[in-house]
Amino acid sequence: MGSRVSREDFEWVYTDEPHAQRRREILAKYPEIKSLMKPDPNLIWIITAMILVQLASFYLVKDLEWKWLIFWSYVFGSSINHSMTLAIHEISHNFPFGHHRALWNRWFGIFTNLPFGIPYSISYKMYHIDHHRYLGTAGIDVDAPSDLEGWFFCTTFRKLVWVAFQPFFLLFRPYFVNPKPMTYLETINIMSQITFNIVIYHVWGIKSLVYMLAASLLGLGLNPISGHFIADHFMFSKGQDTNSYYGPLNFFMFNGGYHNEHHDFPSIPGSRLPQVRKIAAEYYDELPHHTSWVKVLYDFVTDDTMSPYSRIKRPPKGNEVLHK
Repeated sequence: MGSRVSREDFEWVYTDEPHAQRRREILAKYPEIKSLMKPDPNLIWIITAMILVQLASFYLVKDLEWKWLIFWSYVFGSSINHSMTLAIHEISHNFPFGHHRALWNRWFGIFTNLPFGIPYSISYKMYHIDHHRYLGTAGIDVDAPSDLEGWFFCTTFRKLVWVAFQPFFLLFRPYFVNPKPMTYLETINIMSQITFNIVIYHVWGIKSLVYMLAASLLGLGLNPISGHFIADHFMFSKGQDTNSYYGPLNFFMFNGGYHNEHHDFPSIPGSRLPQVRKIAAEYYDELPHHTSWVKVLYDFVTDDTMSPYSRIKRPPKGNEVLHK
């Protein structure tokens, strides 16, 4: 159903990812950027407030009719839970407590994960490090779609289905593409989440539990802010690995749209990435960027040159040191 896409493979390149080189150039020219490489303790209070708001919403929906429960899970809960995934992203970089308290960040990530309903904070940390180190490397960077996804989701309708079910691909792709041994922190993450879900069910009932899980699945699927999954690294401009988004939704997403800036400087919290762009404007203003995540979703689904294949991939060199 719908027109078939023209791409039949990924865009294979044999060059290194561009961010390390650009980081060296920018730091040589603007060494003051190093002063931005420090923790952002405000995240602790912002994220905690978000968790409390979501807990309050679990209570408020417990007696709603099912149609209104699904409505509010999409309109309200999904936005908070999607924002929570960006909070977990910030935590994965140790921004709340700093690198010298890495374990504190892992515990805080498990805590932040709770209103999301699906345990993933600890495993995300491991895979996200590889994503930064080996951007687009086949079999290592699980942020990039698999060959099966590129082959199957090749029509307008199938791409729409792929966008709607993105949370399932994001959550399960790592275990098929680059499985890692289970760690004790992952086990704690899983058991804590199961315990939390059971408590929610026993205290407020099935509707609160469904609201929580629906908010997560709807928030990462057909939701305007889900455009960032495609905007971040899909090849809207030939040869460009990473794209930034400069729009109002950054306010709710911990400036996750500043994605070129983030990959250039993964040690700088999202709250300070606009300063990076301002200081090194000549490096970022000339790069193609997005101003609407909704438009990104629309273009991806309707453009027959775009598909899950529209990613730059690199063959592994064989000397990669993966995070365990």
